[in-house]
Amino acid sequence: MSEQARYAAVLLALAVLTLSLFIASLTTGPAEAGFRQSLAALFVDEGDLMSLVMREIRLPRAVLGLMIGATLGLSGAVLQGYLRNPLAEPGLLGISASASLGAVLAIYTGLSATFALGLPLAALAGAVIAVLLVRAMAGERGGTLTIILAGVAISAFAGAMTSLALNLSSNPFAALEIVFWMLGSLADRSMTHLWLSGPFMVAGWVMLAMLARPLDVLTLGADAASSIGIDMRRVQFLAITGTAASVGGATAVAGAIGFVGLVVPHLLRPLVGSVPSRLLPASALGGASVLLAADVLVRLIAPGRDLKLGVLTAIVGAPFFLWLIWRTRRQML
Repeated sequence: MSEQARYAAVLLALAVLTLSLFIASLTTGPAEAGFRQSLAALFVDEGDLMSLVMREIRLPRAVLGLMIGATLGLSGAVLQGYLRNPLAEPGLLGISASASLGAVLAIYTGLSATFALGLPLAALAGAVIAVLLVRAMAGERGGTLTIILAGVAISAFAGAMTSLALNLSSNPFAALEIVFWMLGSLADRSMTHLWLSGPFMVAGWVMLAMLARPLDVLTLGADAASSIGIDMRRVQFLAITGTAASVGGATAVAGAIGFVGLVVPHLLRPLVGSVPSRLLPASALGGASVLLAADVLVRLIAPGRDLKLGVLTAIVGAPFFLWLIWRTRRQML
């Protein structure tokens, strides 16, 4: 099998897996309905409870799982290629932490209680502030190390401010809501959340997809890429702004979900020949599959306890990433 045929087979397998898990997400839940009845209620509105559940609860949850997973996988692959750092992931730029801080402040001040969209809008504002700070600190010609250091500093500050809000909160219910939101979840998300975050994620995808060829050239080094004609300032703008738009939109409605953007590119890189441009669509499909699978599992493992999505991805992702490190170390010996 040629390399191109193998790559097409990998994408096809990932697409089929993603579609299967999307259907599983649509048909999994506490409502007592069969597979056919659930799908029929999605396409034919008979005004009954099952149609309402499928269209207003399960459909937005499944679509958000698909889009957020694709966002995390794609942005992780882009950042690992752009920063040339295998540990790079969407949270490295401080975007997730800053978006979480915005949401926490919305809960802490009561904005989320008085305005239905106050929480996601505050989270988006936090993501915008983070990207502006990263670009201001790194500068247009800032190197990858400068960008990483700026992101680490912003993440640390946002984390400290989030802890301060928890520490000073006099309302135990608000503190509990903050903690639960930070764990990440797709439960109780509606079409309103989808219409709010969707445009930001799609805009981010477009910007990140434009980096396919520059990332291939960057494997030769930044100096070689510049000599070939790659505009590194444009690459920096697309990488940081695209990640901010997509991950900010995802975090705004689902909270912080870790390890997907870190592990998925590592898992798929050997299957696509370690070519960055090929890794981008594969990581998007892989991230969508992982998040959809995790969201199905949280409903099956503890259907009555509201197990948080971010908890499950961390429990599975952290040991898996340690295994990847161990395997890489053995290969280097």
